[in-house]
Amino acid sequence: GFVAQNVPNSDWEKKVTEYFREKLKENNATNWVPSLNDVPVHYLKPNSLVKFRCMVQDMFDPEFYMGVYETVDPNTNARVLHFGKYRDVAECGVITSERQTFYCVPVPGESAWVKEISFFASQARVSPSTSYTPSRHKRSYEEDEDMDLHPSKQKEQHMGNSSGSDIHGCVEPKRLETEASAGHHVISPNCSPPLDLNFPLPGEKGPACLVKVYESWESFKVNDVLEVFGVLSVDPVLSLVSSEERDSSTLDPMECMDTAEEQRVHSPPASLVPRIHVILAQKLQHINPLLPACLNEEESKTCEFVSNFMSELSPVRAELLGFLTHALLGDSLAAEYLILHLISTVYARRDVLPLGKFTVNLSGCPRNSAFTEHLYRLIQQLVPASYHLRMSIESMNHSRFIPHKDYTANRLVSGLLQLASNTSLVIDETQLEQGQLDTAGVHNVTALGNLITWQKVDYDFNYHRMEFPCNINVLITSEGRSLLPSDCQVHLQPQIIPPNMEEYMSSLLTAVLPSVLNKFRIYLSLLRLLDYSISDEVTKAVEEDFVEMRKNDPESVTADDLHKMLLVARFLSLSAGQTTLSRERWLRAKQLEALRKARLQQQKCVNGNEL
Repeated sequence: GFVAQNVPNSDWEKKVTEYFREKLKENNATNWVPSLNDVPVHYLKPNSLVKFRCMVQDMFDPEFYMGVYETVDPNTNARVLHFGKYRDVAECGVITSERQTFYCVPVPGESAWVKEISFFASQARVSPSTSYTPSRHKRSYEEDEDMDLHPSKQKEQHMGNSSGSDIHGCVEPKRLETEASAGHHVISPNCSPPLDLNFPLPGEKGPACLVKVYESWESFKVNDVLEVFGVLSVDPVLSLVSSEERDSSTLDPMECMDTAEEQRVHSPPASLVPRIHVILAQKLQHINPLLPACLNEEESKTCEFVSNFMSELSPVRAELLGFLTHALLGDSLAAEYLILHLISTVYARRDVLPLGKFTVNLSGCPRNSAFTEHLYRLIQQLVPASYHLRMSIESMNHSRFIPHKDYTANRLVSGLLQLASNTSLVIDETQLEQGQLDTAGVHNVTALGNLITWQKVDYDFNYHRMEFPCNINVLITSEGRSLLPSDCQVHLQPQIIPPNMEEYMSSLLTAVLPSVLNKFRIYLSLLRLLDYSISDEVTKAVEEDFVEMRKNDPESVTADDLHKMLLVARFLSLSAGQTTLSRERWLRAKQLEALRKARLQQQKCVNGNEL
């Protein structure tokens, strides 16, 4: 409609963006747009408006498309103007414009509760493209392969004609992947297996998408988390073209500079990797569906949601502390530090030093009780994205941690450490046995050390390495002191040893009301977004205090200790909803640090030089 009114005037493009921007502001309009995170692609109408919450895994080269072009009807000689924007396939014409393609995947390690809450918040009504209309059970992409399609189990939003039922109306993404990759492909020895969807973490489900961006693409970068609204393109012609190109063994290098492998990766079947032509895209500060999507510092001060929540912060913190104390087998000091760890975030970088990172090494963890496994499951219920890395000689030697560039396919092959900002990474050292690390294992351990110390991952581009800064919360569980660096070691002192660890940990979760669990989730996400400062007066008092502490025993308190105490004081203040440091919080931070150190000292005496 906009094209018809405005061609040849080019204003129509601005008008389209403005129209959708305004429409999406109205009455929770975003909840009415179907999401590729919730609904399988074959349920969605081609060329309709969809949304997708994703991470930019790779950026392909810019591509050219036909902006506005004219066709002539041979029978009537009538001339018709068409537009090529927001489309993959055009009838004919001349190349006039440029767009950027991002390869996007669902946020790695996104928690099931995030998917669930987002799904149930959706008001979108979708009908499948087959005559059979099964209602979808929650977490569409998470279903097990043996999931039976009983309408009683599913959200009653897809009511339609069920005559002539096609029982295959709902194909699992995994099955699609297998079917799509059954053809013969030209594969070079060093690249990914056929149609590997390149998810950073193993076992991930959900669609990967080619996201086509038309404006301001330079403001996005690899690993950014986006919410995009755009036109869904699943034109079967795309799959035909790509399969014909792939099957043709006589590619003329003069006609096509891309290798067969590159075409295979960059033009996968649209049924497996749909295209989204972006009308609007925004970077997400967080992916917690219980919070407003964008909360900048100014908004957070005036936002009614935030002020209401801050007024009841104190009881939420007390309940969360109690919950984590039980999870840590009755150890309230470790629970305090776990809260500080979970709300920590890199707030700035001074030269190469990331400020605000707070990696905790929880030592003294029971070895043979699957304690870390159960602790991780509880953390998974609290944070929006996480991953449990079981450290063993085998996993260190055989896993791909660092993303690397595959020049044959011209793609960035993902690795375990390609994670979105604010992902919680729980590293379990309790299962580590004696053994020999090979070259890959040594590189992986080094990469983990660099991630913890510098909050960066050096991606491998064969001829050089490129630094990608990150913001990952790392928690390490171990028996003795961790082999990896950390900002803070807390030795666990269990007050209770449950006879059945699984039963004990499961009962903790079932005892928490869903509404309380949601408050914990809001608390941890919101406090990460708050600003924080220290007044000149308090800075002066802290400096005087530091000088006083060093008077008695200069060796006992170093500059590093002061930095650690200030960090603890920062997150202690934020955990109480205070955005400035008070004298009271400073004293409490010193007290916590003294207790933590005394415990380590005590352990040292018991175990000799183990710590």
